[in-house]
Amino acid sequence: MTKDILAILCGVVMGTVARSWMMRRDFRQYPSYPHAVVTHLALGFIAATLGAVAVPAIAAKEYTAVTFLALAATQFRDVRSMERQMLESLDQSTLVSRGPDFIEGIARTFEARNYLVVFVSLMTSLFTFLYSPLPGILAGTIAIAFVRRFMRGYLVRNIVKVRPAKLHFEGPNLFVEDIHIMNLALREIHEIYEKLGRAVILEPWDDNGREIIANVGQRQAIAHDVALLLGVHRDVDTAEFTPLLRRKLDTGRVGMVIVPIEPDIECFVEAVKNVPVLESAYVNPLVSRAGRCAAD
Repeated sequence: MTKDILAILCGVVMGTVARSWMMRRDFRQYPSYPHAVVTHLALGFIAATLGAVAVPAIAAKEYTAVTFLALAATQFRDVRSMERQMLESLDQSTLVSRGPDFIEGIARTFEARNYLVVFVSLMTSLFTFLYSPLPGILAGTIAIAFVRRFMRGYLVRNIVKVRPAKLHFEGPNLFVEDIHIMNLALREIHEIYEKLGRAVILEPWDDNGREIIANVGQRQAIAHDVALLLGVHRDVDTAEFTPLLRRKLDTGRVGMVIVPIEPDIECFVEAVKNVPVLESAYVNPLVSRAGRCAAD
């Protein structure tokens, strides 16, 4: 087997393994099985092939072959558009929608993971071509470990303190402690909230957390994930039971209320803590001089 073929083969295998490893599903069960999984594994194989071929092509002075990487970037952007359109269609049939910010974050993730596959296969192919398969596989493994670290993001627990809270009514107005949530006129709705409703308060650790949790898309993502995990006491025609998060303007604290199917408050708190922080919502005002000055 020639050195070129060996480098390509090792790069393709390691890149495809990396994409398979990144295909882990959680409680959201997305990508769905089997069709979406097959689609993304096939795209991962193509990305791995493009990354693996680049090194032998450059070594053979076939510099035009590298333009395939530019073509791959175009195709991966199409992956992002495909995911966005599909999730927007699916979002119309959910009781508690993800929201456009959450959908855009998922679509961006699927695009980026193909670039990470190209990186893994490129490193594997390079070291296999220069040395031998063993250093190539080792380089690919190190690249996968680097990718794993790169994929880590923040969770809500990293930006706010989440604690149980009491909900109550003042006339028709529903409050979580001192945070006004909404107006509910019917007495029977009041009784359901008082009996089954659960509430938490999200208190930012610092000014960064305050601005992140102020993002409407981030709050919608929290409502979606909590409703998915605990269930929600509503149907298509009962909008009054939609989970809501409202902000106290004076302090930046956020109150959340939901009428869950599973009313365990500890599970509720844990579900909120483990919601990912959206890339579109993440801001860091404290890195600026003005932000630090305002926080003093």
